[in-house]
Amino acid sequence: MKKFALIKSSAVLGVDAYIVDVECNLSRSQLPKFIVVGLPEGAVKESKERVSSAIRNNGHIIPANKIVINLAPADIKKEGSAFDLPIAIGILKAANVIRGDKLDKYLILGELALDGAIRSIKGALPISVALNKSDFDGIILPKDNAREAAIASKHNVIGINTLEEAVNFLNDEISIEPFKVDITSLFEKHRKYRVDFSDVKGQENVKRALEVAAAGGHNIIMIGPPGSGKTMLAKRFPTILPNLILEEALESTKIHSVAGLIPPGQGIVATRPFRTPHHTISDAALVGGGKIPKPGEVSLSHNGVLFLDELPEFKKNVLEVMRQPLENGSVTISRAQMSLTYPAAFLLVAAMNPCPCGYATDEKNECTCTQGQIQKYMAKISGPLLDRIDIHVEVPTVEYTELASKQPGEKSSDIRQRVQTARKIQTTRFSSINNVYCNAHMEPKLIRHYCKIDKKGGDLLKNAISKLGLSARAYDRILKVSRTIADLDNSEMILPQHLGEAIQYRSLDRQLWAQ
Repeated sequence: MKKFALIKSSAVLGVDAYIVDVECNLSRSQLPKFIVVGLPEGAVKESKERVSSAIRNNGHIIPANKIVINLAPADIKKEGSAFDLPIAIGILKAANVIRGDKLDKYLILGELALDGAIRSIKGALPISVALNKSDFDGIILPKDNAREAAIASKHNVIGINTLEEAVNFLNDEISIEPFKVDITSLFEKHRKYRVDFSDVKGQENVKRALEVAAAGGHNIIMIGPPGSGKTMLAKRFPTILPNLILEEALESTKIHSVAGLIPPGQGIVATRPFRTPHHTISDAALVGGGKIPKPGEVSLSHNGVLFLDELPEFKKNVLEVMRQPLENGSVTISRAQMSLTYPAAFLLVAAMNPCPCGYATDEKNECTCTQGQIQKYMAKISGPLLDRIDIHVEVPTVEYTELASKQPGEKSSDIRQRVQTARKIQTTRFSSINNVYCNAHMEPKLIRHYCKIDKKGGDLLKNAISKLGLSARAYDRILKVSRTIADLDNSEMILPQHLGEAIQYRSLDRQLWAQ
């Protein structure tokens, strides 16, 4: 006699979730069999061993039947271990261990340990968001994921620790209070940074350049000798960006949830992400990839900062694949069976030495590189990538008097206040224009409209291009950056001093580097 059970579960494709029907059928057979179909990947195929052990170790008997599990829709590959619990519940329901109709009201997810304990899964937040569009009463999932799921769910979130606890709950033998979370207080609790700009001694010109970059959403590259503080400054850059709003936090949390990177007990990404991949990273790891594409570093940096230290040491093909996300704010990964798009709106902060030995601009150390070696080193950064970096700033060695000074630097909170004021000006300016939120996003037409300069400013820019050897690509970049500097000064007009400061931020375009 055949016995059948249908359990509702869910899986993530990209950063969005979809409903998966876990169909369980028990039928008589001379030899016991356990088959999982519906395009299961490695971890799903192995679930039968975990499920069988967990059921036995919780005091239940695996029916000596042919067990067939179908994961529908069957034309989408399923991966991960989140189907362990729904498969186990399906078998117990078909074997009449679980009674009643409570199963029809809940989505079920969870990885099983061999002793029946429930382990955390990836993607709880996007699944919880998808649940809001359904008619289910709630979701049953590992207790470790309950906080994350409750952040966005309008339904009951039932966190469980063991298979037996799930069985007893579904049989109405125990009651479990739905997990509740005060998202506002949770958001406030975790939105503090561990570092601050006041930690940095000296480097006032570089701090100013980073403030301009944050205010206008500009990508920035720092050029300086080893030990000048480039990495220290980059790590503190997110602390002066405008605070994450809740909508942005949920977007970033969805991506980190899919990647399994939500910190235990936190449940939400409350500060701007800061990712710093090593220069040996592959292009797939940077932009995302795999048989079922997973988010890469550019997507994990969404709404935050991607820091590339020692930029010329990255492989050229790795740097080139960043052009699409830098241009579009998203990255599309295509495979034979699917094409997924992940958000990737980040600010790029890069750092590099001025030459292979690192001391070309250091007055205290002699550079041992030839002009040819320097030119070859600089050529590793392609023109199209450099074209997407608005600000180039030189980072000098810090003097001893600055290092020994006991005077604290300006706090990140004070700089962030000025940045947010400038961003509000830009928000108002571009309120009627789609997909433009800050000065860095301006196309040539908008630059001509919003970055008008007087005759004195025009003469200054003309002299800079001709005498300093600035490239043609620098022209629009200087105007955009000068617009941001004017916004920081709350000036409606772009004045010559704003242009003069913006011109200083194009060191890689000067003839010194072109020779």
